[in-house]
Amino acid sequence: MPQKVRIALDAMGGDVGAAVVIPGAAISLTRHPDTEFLLFGERSSIEAQLARHPAMKAVSRVIHTDVAVGMNDKPSQALRRGRKTSSMWLAIDAVKKGDADVAISAGNSGALMAMGRFCLRMLPGIDRPAIAAVWPTMRGDSVVLDLGATIGGDAHHLMALAVMGGAMASVLFDLERPTVGLLNIGVEEIKGREEIREAAELLRAMDLPQLEYIGFVEGDGIGKGAADVIVAEGFSGNIALKAAEGTARQINDFLRAALSRTWRAKIGYLFAKNAFKALRDKLDPNKSNGGVFLGLNGIVVKSHGGTDAEGFAYAVDVGYEMVRYDLLTKINQMLNRDGSALAPAQTSQEAVS
Repeated sequence: MPQKVRIALDAMGGDVGAAVVIPGAAISLTRHPDTEFLLFGERSSIEAQLARHPAMKAVSRVIHTDVAVGMNDKPSQALRRGRKTSSMWLAIDAVKKGDADVAISAGNSGALMAMGRFCLRMLPGIDRPAIAAVWPTMRGDSVVLDLGATIGGDAHHLMALAVMGGAMASVLFDLERPTVGLLNIGVEEIKGREEIREAAELLRAMDLPQLEYIGFVEGDGIGKGAADVIVAEGFSGNIALKAAEGTARQINDFLRAALSRTWRAKIGYLFAKNAFKALRDKLDPNKSNGGVFLGLNGIVVKSHGGTDAEGFAYAVDVGYEMVRYDLLTKINQMLNRDGSALAPAQTSQEAVS
């Protein structure tokens, strides 16, 4: 375990770039003072932000590049234009070279997936990466994947997601045998697409010692915390994520409008201020920011492109925790134990977000 967690940041990624990345990392640094940063991007923009955060500047090294991956670039374009030169590539390459323990970017998801896969390669037995995130639920937190790294997948791909998600849940939640469910349109055995039903049969038949398969989970089961790990292919997983985030913002807007409508509502808010604050915090998507690209031979974390500094700080926290919890070793141990079950999945399409 390294004494310092070395984090490589794509300082030009996201809607704003360094103006969010640097302040966000500075917030995370206050929570994790045993952190060092490699900052890849346009030097003058980065240094202007570092001047406002002396503690961050003291533990950072800037590597200049003026090449950035655009938010609308296709993965193939990003690889062609930004390979070995862009801030995103250089951050990932720092992990490959051993100069950093984790790379974090708020940039283009498809490009990040493609570059991560091209630069770091995949773990043995895994054909495609998946975005996994911690999802707040009624009974605590769950790991949900894939949230949009790739579209589609056969039963063996879903099986690989279950193993990787189980590894992440076991290290984050300190569980010996986390429960795993497959996202489906119903809980009955006969429902759902063929590959989902086949994956269920595989998980039941193998009875893996590191996870407990509990069956199908409907969409409302994610928020209920029906399982420690919820597995979906990337298309449906991404839709579930965006729907949940949109609903959370909608509820916040409804609350804000209702509490400001009459003087009685305003007085009632004063008496229940702490409760409403707790609810807003629970519904805030920024506080669940930070998706881990599982399956890569290295740790890469994706932040929302439009997040603010506080939200980016949570993504940095996730990267820090994945290193400190030694996630990659845990996944490797599980794959080596049951790697024969994880046959390569079919060819992937581009990321959906």
